[in-house]
Formats: sequence, structure tokens, C-alpha cells
Amino acid sequence: MKTAMSGKYAGQPALKDVFKDDFHVGVALSLDQISGNEPIAISLVEEHFDSITPENILKWEEVHPEPNKYRFEVTDRYVAFGEKHKMHIIGHTLVWFHQTPDWVFQDESGKPLGREALLEWMRDHIFTVMGRYRGRIQAWDVVNEAIAPDGQFRKCKWLDIVGEDYVLKAFEFARQADPAAELYYNDYDLENQSKREGAIRLIRGLQEKGVRVDGIGTQGHWFLDSPSLDEIETSIVALSEPGVKVMVTELDVGVLPFYPLDSKVVELSSFDPESQKKYNPYPNGLPDSVQKDLANRYAELFSLFRKHRDRLGRVTFWGVHDAQSWRNYIPIRGRTEYPMLFDRQCKPKLALDAIVRAAQTKSGNIGG
Repeated sequence: MKTAMSGKYAGQPALKDVFKDDFHVGVALSLDQISGNEPIAISLVEEHFDSITPENILKWEEVHPEPNKYRFEVTDRYVAFGEKHKMHIIGHTLVWFHQTPDWVFQDESGKPLGREALLEWMRDHIFTVMGRYRGRIQAWDVVNEAIAPDGQFRKCKWLDIVGEDYVLKAFEFARQADPAAELYYNDYDLENQSKREGAIRLIRGLQEKGVRVDGIGTQGHWFLDSPSLDEIETSIVALSEPGVKVMVTELDVGVLPFYPLDSKVVELSSFDPESQKKYNPYPNGLPDSVQKDLANRYAELFSLFRKHRDRLGRVTFWGVHDAQSWRNYIPIRGRTEYPMLFDRQCKPKLALDAIVRAAQTKSGNIGG
């Protein structure tokens, strides 16, 4: 078995080997990493992971920024890297309400497009992007975050112009563009019963119309104490009931105090000194006690994942190291977060060892 030879836990097995009989262990790659600017982080990716997802480069505003302009240079590197290391390559994401340029929904005069014109843009985008990597990217997040917390369709321009069947059309186009690719629906907060039931209704509705959906991704942006393991387990079991693969697609565990996430990011500097300490309590490093809490949380999660390995196809971390994480700047810009398995120097944290131990023992709890 190949082993990691650097850092505090030198000689421990690589994650992809520990779980090779259970599910893929993946990671999200940043633009810098794909571009070769973080060699240490990339060495960790090569060592520990057998699946990759791009953070941003395949979102519409990045890969298709103007009507007649596509940017594939970085994505070509991403796919080539995955192929070189025989990884399970994910495309993220084709249709989303966010990070889609305004021009997509407008005609040349700036007026809203009609249904058929917007569907033609969708088809062109999906056929062009998927077509370039047909047979090379094995799986795609076709539609991202289409369901609101109440279980109904999220209000967005796709819904306003096309209607609820915009999701169906996206899957139909994707299936035509690459019949062999696995096609997924991806969303967050599916531990929320109303939202989860809405997502399941969506998948079942597509299936009833003859549209094949291969999997559903639950993002896994969780915290030390929430949601509960019972809530996560209930969600995994329920999401598998339509007969699709379940993936944990964007796993990270926040250790900082919760602050409501809305449409506006706030600056840490805008808070009074006392609130800054409250919401950013560890600016200079994570205390040992919290390191252990994080390790125990990850150990419990992976024990649960392994219990349901027959339902799970993949578990993907949303970032290689702490400095890469979106949690440093959303919902409060300027915080210092510690949600990943590797610290800002790309050194392994106690959580990495805890996950390995969780897979090797009945209980991954490391004490506290």
C-alpha cells in the first residue's frame, strides 16, 4: 500500500487506499493548483485522492464568459492531470443560478430572452463544454442548487424564463452530449427535511419522465456540532431511495461560530472589536482542544460514510488545505478558518490520522 511520507503522520496510508473498497475519495482543485502554482498541495492530491473536482473553472462565467468566447486552457490542464493520475474526473457545474453571466439571459439589446432562445444557449453551452471532454470527464454536476429551503424550485432566471422543466432540459442535453457520462444533481442543506424532500421529488419527477439521473450530491458544508450524525444518516438513506448514487460532494467542517449566510458578504473589519473576537476566535492558530474536536467530528463522519458505503459513490473534500477554503471569506471576509485535513502549510492535521483510525477501528474517537 502506498503511504504518505511527509508531515506529522509520515508512513500512514493514503486516504484513497484506505477507502479503495468503499468509495472514491476526492478533492476540489483551485485555479492556482491546476495552474501549477501550489506544488506541495498538488503532491498531496496525487498522494491521497483518486477523484478531482474543479472549484470554479467549469462554472459558466469562467469557461464561457462571453457569447462567442470559451476558455478551455486551464480545464484542459485539469483533465490532463486527472488522466495522468488515473483519477475519477468530475465536471462542476453546467447549469446554476449563480456565477452565470447576465448576458446569458438577455438579447443583444439587453431585454430578457424568451424560453426557446435561452434553451438554445443552454444547449450550445452544454454541447460545447461536454463535447470537448466527451469520454474524458466521467461525471458531471448537471444542475446545481435548484431547490429552495421550503422544497420548492428556487427563484432564478432559469426558472422565470424556461419554467420548472429547465432542469429536465439540462439533463436531456447533457445525456445527448455525452451518453456515457454519469449525470448528477447537486445541492446543499439536504439534511433539512423540506429541502431534501423537494430534491427527491425533483429526481423522481425526472425519472418518471424517462430522464436518467445517475446520482445526487449532498454538499456537506457542516460544522463541529451540526447537523447531527442522525440527521446526516437520515439524509443519506433517504437520498438513495430513488435508486441513485449518493455523493458527499463538497465536504468541509467549520470550527468558527455560525453567522447567517445571506446574499451579502460582510467584512470582519466592520464588526466592533468584541464581535471580531467572537466570530474570529482563532486568528493565530487552532487550540489543541479544537483540533481534537475537529478530528473527532471527521472520524465520526467517515465511520458513518463507511457504514453506508453501499449507498455512497464518492466523498469529496472542498479544498486541499485551510487557506484554500471559501469559509475564510464567506459569510465573513477576513476570518481564519480551519475546515480541511491539511493546514496552511499543507501539513496534515490530527483529523487526517483520525479518519484513517476510524476506518481501521470500530470507533474513530480519539478522546479529548
